[in-house]
Amino acid sequence: LGLCVSRASASVLNLNCCLVLLPMCRVLLAFLRGSQKVASKKTRRLLDKSKTFHVTCGVTICIFSVLHVAAHLVNALNFSENYSEDFLALNAANYRGEVSQIHLMSVLVPGLTGVIMVVVLFLMCTASTYAIRVSNYDIFWYTHNLFFVFYMLLMLHVSGGVLKYQTNLEEHPPGCFNPNKTLQENMTAPKAFEELFPNYTTEPFPEDLSVPEPFVQNNFMRICSKEPKFQSHFPETWFWISGPLCLYCVERLYRYIRSNKPVTITSVISHPSNVLEVRMMKDDFKARPGQYVILHCPRVSALESHPFTLTMCPTDTKATFGVHLKVVGDWTERFRDLLLLHSNQDTEILPIFQQRRYPKLYVDGPFGSPFEESLNYEISLCVAGGIGVTPFASVFNTLL
Repeated sequence: LGLCVSRASASVLNLNCCLVLLPMCRVLLAFLRGSQKVASKKTRRLLDKSKTFHVTCGVTICIFSVLHVAAHLVNALNFSENYSEDFLALNAANYRGEVSQIHLMSVLVPGLTGVIMVVVLFLMCTASTYAIRVSNYDIFWYTHNLFFVFYMLLMLHVSGGVLKYQTNLEEHPPGCFNPNKTLQENMTAPKAFEELFPNYTTEPFPEDLSVPEPFVQNNFMRICSKEPKFQSHFPETWFWISGPLCLYCVERLYRYIRSNKPVTITSVISHPSNVLEVRMMKDDFKARPGQYVILHCPRVSALESHPFTLTMCPTDTKATFGVHLKVVGDWTERFRDLLLLHSNQDTEILPIFQQRRYPKLYVDGPFGSPFEESLNYEISLCVAGGIGVTPFASVFNTLL
């Protein structure tokens, strides 16, 4: 039962580890949203559930990882209790009664990588909860980027070769009788075998001799001609995750090349209620109303970046685009301090334009969002509040 559960849960994990990367291919999703090949609005609306799909795959990975670990603990106990000297190649334990859980987790490659993957998955899942994401987004961001370590360990995890299959079923079918092994181990051969072959020696049994009827009656369907040989299964995880992982890596490389040139900040406006507006320009930048971009400022954080919805999109006559961001965390606070001369601009009633030398800012995007569909209908009802009005600001600017 433990082996069946571990194999079944491994197949589910392979599938979900493959699918969980697809919603993270933002460039691909943005292309599908704006592509004329996906003409159906209902089909494009399915792309709006990409985040829900990603979360569902993540929860499934967590659940079946628990089942997979529990099944392997049962397998380790079975390896220890059912140790057999007849099939040494199949034994994961070194002797009967060995505490093979410790042996598997400390010596074998699957055990070591499995333990580390469980720790990484635990950190990623706990940091993904709503409470931690709201209280400290940095923890969520940094722990979620451990997915690369998780996938590297996953590919090493399946290379241990613990599971094996028999390669010579024709010469040694399951349940066959091996007279050589029986005599060599001083075991009692079946009585029917002694009566039919009284002068039998340890020479190999003739392969062209038909199976006697008494052997069939004694459940010996065939006599073994060779010892069983086993070989490790070829890892199947590579087939599942190599495609999506390569697709994601290619997209990240494309995004890095596309966003490698810093933008030109034209103006920074401080609005009431700790809201900051940044207007900028970039060569060959095109965006549709409702899309968002990811801002990265090396002087604020060398690794951290944050998404912001476009409130102003470039047009045929004006190349300026902009975002509104609310200062609510340490990243936005440091970003505001770098852009403005003073950090207490929330008391101003009217917008203030600051003319100064701005830090380097890199923009990755644009990426698609459900708000892109708002202009594809004759009547659209927009309901938002607070900083949530930013997706509709670009729509209103386009209409006006």
